[in-house]
Amino acid sequence: MSSSSETTTTTTASHEIAVVLPANLHARPAGQLARAAAGFTSAIQLEHSGRTVNPTGVLAVMALGATAGSTVTVRAEGPDAEQAVTALTDILATAE
Repeated sequence: MSSSSETTTTTTASHEIAVVLPANLHARPAGQLARAAAGFTSAIQLEHSGRTVNPTGVLAVMALGATAGSTVTVRAEGPDAEQAVTALTDILATAE
């Protein structure tokens, strides 16, 4: 009798980057962040002034209170972590 087992390889990654906002993190960029974050399977977090939120919630992102010139850290862990961090930092860098 023989048995076989399948092994699944899970790729995980994390990345951290500081972003300087050109404008306050108001409703429009918060909505852009929420939509972008929802498109990734990785667990994503935004951190500002010791507070950490899940960026898929617009109100949570706005509640961070990040203002022009603030530094926000984007963290992600999962199979598409680097793409998620890149997408979110691009939004933060070009927020109106």
